[in-house]
Amino acid sequence: MNDEKIPYHVGIIVDGNGRWAEERGLSRSAGHQAGAKNLDEVIDLVFKKGVKYLSIFVFSTENFKRSQTEVDFLMKLIKHKFTKDFKRFKRDQIKMVVSGEKKPLSEDIINIIEKITEETKDFTHRTLNICLNYGGQQEIVAASKKMYYDIINNEVDIDMIDEQKFHQYLYQDLPPIDLLIRTSGEQRISNFMLYQLAYAELYFPKIYFPDFDKEDLEKAIAVYNKRERRFGGYNDSKSHS
Repeated sequence: MNDEKIPYHVGIIVDGNGRWAEERGLSRSAGHQAGAKNLDEVIDLVFKKGVKYLSIFVFSTENFKRSQTEVDFLMKLIKHKFTKDFKRFKRDQIKMVVSGEKKPLSEDIINIIEKITEETKDFTHRTLNICLNYGGQQEIVAASKKMYYDIINNEVDIDMIDEQKFHQYLYQDLPPIDLLIRTSGEQRISNFMLYQLAYAELYFPKIYFPDFDKEDLEKAIAVYNKRERRFGGYNDSKSHS
């Protein structure tokens, strides 16, 4: 009997592409290309494992501070990936949503995003959340503003607002993250889905994202299964009598 617990919602901070390339004497662009290629495999692996929601951090609001050359390359790569993956998402019935601000994304990228999200919106089995031009603090501020306008316009009673209701004001109304994986060994969450990570289990493998594979995902799930999730409570079942 398989008692393995599969996290309902997994978050992945895609990290280490540039360092992966530099250690091989390659350009950072080559590292981003390798990471984008591996992303296809990782998405398939995660959903085949039985995960229902997958959130991927591909580009933060702060990433616009990088060199213009690198930002331009990443934007072209993102546009190419969205265009290329469109048919695959429809074929595999993956609902795609995007979290983040539209400005200053190009009109081409915004149009592609709107097309994919519209044509996959009715799929319910698996959901892929792409965090693009995203920041967790910015998301909470934007949600607070939307909630404020609903309250002053009598759209919602302030006493109806609780932790669950607040989820509806975020970029996407998704369940909390159960397991966060950040590749490259860096041990921080870098402004990623702060509200949704409240009780997530965190896992920081010392491997760059282009090399993250099935074995590494299995290790992450195994670590998750060893964790005791108490959500602020106390399990005294292991205490001595």
